[in-house]
Amino acid sequence: MRVFFTDRSYIGEGEILLSGDNLHHIKNVLRLPAGETILIKTGGSISYVCKIKGYEDDRVVCTIMDSIQADTELPVAIDIFQGIPKGDKLELIIQKCTELGASGIIPVMTSRSIVKLDEKKKKTRHERWEKIALNASEQSRRGRVCHVGEPVTFDEAIDAAAGYDHFILPYECAEGFGYTREVFGRIKSGERVALFIGPEGGFSDGEIRLAGDAGANVITLGKRILRTETAAMYVLSVMGYLHEEDS
Repeated sequence: MRVFFTDRSYIGEGEILLSGDNLHHIKNVLRLPAGETILIKTGGSISYVCKIKGYEDDRVVCTIMDSIQADTELPVAIDIFQGIPKGDKLELIIQKCTELGASGIIPVMTSRSIVKLDEKKKKTRHERWEKIALNASEQSRRGRVCHVGEPVTFDEAIDAAAGYDHFILPYECAEGFGYTREVFGRIKSGERVALFIGPEGGFSDGEIRLAGDAGANVITLGKRILRTETAAMYVLSVMGYLHEEDS
């Protein structure tokens, strides 16, 4: 069953109206006929099983057949502050971390980020990143779309981390996996976590010091050096194991 996200304001009396990108995707890309069953989510724990009633000029009309109560979100809200890597690695990170339950992904321009984005590139890249997160949220049947923030500087990311319950930064030179277990063990369901991941080459010594001064828990992820596109997935997998609730 195909999954689509929309705003609650589009829910009417027994019907949901889809327009814009959803209309284009359903009508022109997937070419779904009237009578096709789809699942519509509005960002909460309730999903709507609908049948396509028909197409109008600027919208597709869907009849609500049933509603399903199912919370598919991680009990811990994890925002990944990801150092911008080379090439299309960030696209892979967004896709897979969305599937694993990340609450948000915020690209961070660090001192070792090779990619430099001007305002035009920021806009076009951000639009593409949002679309990847939307598609991955639909594919994995998330309850909400993973938020992708606009690129920020490292200083701006540090300032943002102050508003979280936990500030975690994996670092290849950190030691003592017992401390890592302790930090992970402190995290409780319902809390918010800021997870900082460096780009290729990691964070600079100055950035590590700045994060430490701001209260970051600097941890190791083990004896092996993980690539930038692997580290966040590792932490999300651990958080899923520790906090995923029974269905």
